[in-house]
This record gives sequence, C-alpha cells and structure tokens, in this order.
Amino acid sequence: MAGVTQRSVIVVEDDPFTRLIPIVLDPASSEERRAAFADFMAHDQPDFDGWVKRVRAAAGSLYPAEVRLVTSVAEMRANLPDGDALVVESFQVGRDDLAAAKKLKVVQKFGAILRNIDTAACTERGIKVRTLRRRANISCAEHAFGLMLALARRLETVSGLVTPSRFAAAGFSYRPFDRRHTPGANLPRVPGTRALNGATIGIIGLGEIGREIASRAVAFDMRVLYHQRTPLSAAEERELKILHVPLPTLLAESDWIVPQLPTMAATRDVLGRAELARVKPGACIVNVSNAPIINRDALLEALRAGRLGGVALDVHYAEPMADDDPLLGFDNVILTPRMAGSPRFNGLNDFEELITGLARELGA
Repeated sequence: MAGVTQRSVIVVEDDPFTRLIPIVLDPASSEERRAAFADFMAHDQPDFDGWVKRVRAAAGSLYPAEVRLVTSVAEMRANLPDGDALVVESFQVGRDDLAAAKKLKVVQKFGAILRNIDTAACTERGIKVRTLRRRANISCAEHAFGLMLALARRLETVSGLVTPSRFAAAGFSYRPFDRRHTPGANLPRVPGTRALNGATIGIIGLGEIGREIASRAVAFDMRVLYHQRTPLSAAEERELKILHVPLPTLLAESDWIVPQLPTMAATRDVLGRAELARVKPGACIVNVSNAPIINRDALLEALRAGRLGGVALDVHYAEPMADDDPLLGFDNVILTPRMAGSPRFNGLNDFEELITGLARELGA
C-alpha cells in the first residue's frame, strides 16, 4: 500500500503521556491540551510546536488520524472493531479482543514487557506486535541509583567539604593524618559511608522500571532479591541474576529496599509499621515509584527511632511539600522534586519512535 488513503483509527489506552499521540496525529485534539503539554515540556523543549510538526512530518500520511483515548478495557473492546492500531500499557489484550478487531494491523505496547498481550493470537491473525523500551523508565532507574549513591557516599554532607573552615562549620574537626604512615583520604573523617558492591538490594515489583533497576544492580555486583505476587520463571531469574523471595525475607536481608509498584488501592501501605519493623537495621529505602506504597507515619517513626540508615524519595505525600514537613528535618533523608523521569526528551523521543513505528506498520 503506497499510503494511507483514509484516516487510520488508533485506539490508545489513556495515560498522561499517551495523550501526546492525539496531539501529534489527530486534528481534533484540543488546543487546551496542546497548550498544557507545551507548558509541561517548555523547560526542556521550548519549541514544543516545532517538535509536533517534525514528528507529524515523519509520520507521513498517518497524519491526520483519528485517535481514540480509552479509559477502560470495556471501552477498548468497544472501539477495537474500528481500530487499525492499538496502543496499550496495562490493558489485557486477548484472543477474543483480537477476533473482534477485523482491521487491526499492529498492537503497540507502551513498554517492553508483553505479559498483558496474547502474542500467539496476534501472530495467528497476522497482527504485528511492537514494544518500546521507554527512555523515561531507564531514567527512573538511573535516578534511583543516583539517590542510592548519594546516600551511600553521603554526598549531601560531603559536597563542598574541602576546607578546614567548612569542616568546622559542618561539625567536623580538622586533624591531619600522619602521611608518613597512612593515606590522606576523607580529611574531615566523615563516618557512615558505604559501598553498593556486595550489598543486597530488594526490589518490590519487577515491572518495567524494576527490571531496569535490577540490571543496573547486577552491574554494581549487588545481590538482587525481588518480590511480587507472580514470580518469574526460573530461566528468567537465571538470565536476570535475581532471586524471588517472600516480602519478610526481602525486608530482613536487604541493605537497599526499592519499592516499585503502580499506584492503586492494593499497593497503598505495602510498607507499613509491621513491614518496617522487619527491615534490616541500617537499611536504606529509595522510592521513585509512588509515595503511598510506604505508610507516612510508619516511615517517620522508623526514621525517628534510628532504624533506617537513610531514605531517598522522588515521590511525595503532598506536592509541593510544606516548608515544615518533618521529612525535611532528617540529615539522612534526600528529597528530589519528581526528577526521576527527566529530562522531558525521554518522553518526547519515546513518542517519536512510537508514532513513526506505527506509521511504518500502517504503510504511511
């Protein structure tokens, strides 16, 4: 087919980021939404409209298309008979769904793990399945390790700590080492630094970002434990060099605990008082996922009791936080303002790849 002769219908699971697809491809997308995204992207991509035009041009005759954002599996199923392409993140796509989708040529996973898509059924019907290793997920994993390293090396404390007057201001006295006999590292004698090498990391939830974190932990020569309701196969665990354990075991054995679960009622307070009481004394918690996974009161109690070696949060119980939030008062707590997925080019590049890939599959 030389080109798309009529508007393609693209059915898209609604997500704050997948709303970029209609902005690029559907002329009926609202000006209010375009302006909101332009504002959201402005500090990293001041010419958002220029980006839209460039991706639209790369999509060829796929523009203009009709993009239908759907908020439920039922709504997805109702729209599939008209769909030329389907984009999903979490919705289950099964054999019955595909049987009703007579025009469907491609299923695009907004991610890399295909456990929610019946790939065998897609193959039988000649439907192409595409994946996307999301750059924003990679960035989240990088940020998690940035926070881990900041806690491990006490970077908040030692940054700029290079002069005797700064030593004194930070509460450290300067006493030179006897260099005739010893090295001279760590002049202010800052205690409590640690290494990632040889430490145990426990990841709660091994989804897209959890796997990115696990692969980096292996590169740091860490022992990687994980917990989720459904373990991976033994072959997958061997390939990823990870081990599934019950949650109490993960909490008791991990030096670093990284909850990585989606935001939903079932994941609220996964780490409450009882769970935090099981945590290995001195362990650190790093959360770049969503705040309510950890019960706020229980977290503050554990910090005040000195049970935790440190906490780093990129997600918060209120955004923006209040100036008097007690979490700001701990010297072993690092708080960043939802920076994990940044820069915005991660998402923009993801959607340029996704849209141009759909265009190729639809003959545009």
